[in-house]
Amino acid sequence: MPDENAPALRAISSLREIERAQWDHLANSGARRIPTEFESSSELLESVSEENSYNPFLSWDFLQALEESGCASVDTGWMPHHLILEQQGEVLAAVPAYLKNHSQGEYVFDHAWADAIHRAGGRYYPKIQCSVPFTPVTARKLLVAPEVDQGTARQALVSGLVHLADRYNASSVHLTFMQKPEWDALGELEFLQRTDQQFHWNNNEYRSFEEFLETLASRKRKALRKERREALAHDIEIEWITGSDIKEHHWDAFYAFYMDTGARKWGTPYLNRMFFSLLGERQPEDVLLIMAKRNGRYIAGALNMIGSDTLYGRNWGCIEHHPFLHFEVCYYQAIDFAIHRGLKRVEAGAQGSHKLARGYMPNTTYSAHWIAHPSLRNAVANYLEHERVAVEEDQAYLKERGPFKKHQDNST
Repeated sequence: MPDENAPALRAISSLREIERAQWDHLANSGARRIPTEFESSSELLESVSEENSYNPFLSWDFLQALEESGCASVDTGWMPHHLILEQQGEVLAAVPAYLKNHSQGEYVFDHAWADAIHRAGGRYYPKIQCSVPFTPVTARKLLVAPEVDQGTARQALVSGLVHLADRYNASSVHLTFMQKPEWDALGELEFLQRTDQQFHWNNNEYRSFEEFLETLASRKRKALRKERREALAHDIEIEWITGSDIKEHHWDAFYAFYMDTGARKWGTPYLNRMFFSLLGERQPEDVLLIMAKRNGRYIAGALNMIGSDTLYGRNWGCIEHHPFLHFEVCYYQAIDFAIHRGLKRVEAGAQGSHKLARGYMPNTTYSAHWIAHPSLRNAVANYLEHERVAVEEDQAYLKERGPFKKHQDNST
């Protein structure tokens, strides 16, 4: 007979089926939150590690806001099927998971895989996606309580994901933007391993933006100074707005920017107005709006999220176009804020080799994939083997051509 006291897996269709405290214990247990008024204390920052850093995207509040607003829902093709590992009422581990009928909003592209199996007469969708929706940010995906054996719990979650795929006749399971230890563990469990890259800025305990500029080669330093001058040349002012200072009129302005850029860039923006209100209501201290104002009205802005040691650049938009304003609001002001707050890095989102000239260096991102169809699995495995080599070579090329003085090491 089965042991009634043994750990058991179940899938939930909403985060409301698990208590906030239970989820956050898995996602951000022991996390070090840096106080709002904190400024450059290397001693405090050194106490933050990969294991205890606070990631706002993993929090119950953030993920539930996506569901409650309808952004991650059946209607948008992001059907929550979060997997929970429990024992006698205690939640031991979990993974944020979604049953999907498309590949939008993921930033790890598998469209060619879907096309290949469709051309062969097969079916790629539905699939299981384990990620933070619409958010290309590296974070743990297999959330295990610190007091639980990590290896055993991970294996249980992975086995559960494969069984979930089998239950829904899904073609595949995808865990994207993982931390490397998880990626290594899933490789040992015979998941296919994929790499890509993003561009991050690293804070070498700079005391000012000017001190950061002094680490750049002369030509690059002059170019950045020129860009910053020209970005603000038309009486444009910059505001940092966070915490309780964020009001609904700020979200109204930002949403107009977001919709304009989203409509031009990918057709249908992923996030709705309700989501931003929920975000401001439930995670105000995690939010930084960098807003540009001219003649008394906001004309551009960028949404950032604040972790314990990282500033995460997310969305940008504008209703007036000015040379270099995008770079100023999204990249240079983010660096300024990180230096002011004493954060270790700025993660500027997906893609964009143009960030290299602005001090953002390439960093590897990791994803793992299980594919049911043997022929497709073999073809993808062969492709990923070559792709990993290409990513590594491209990173080496870019790092060699970074903007820093040659004696300055700013790689991670």
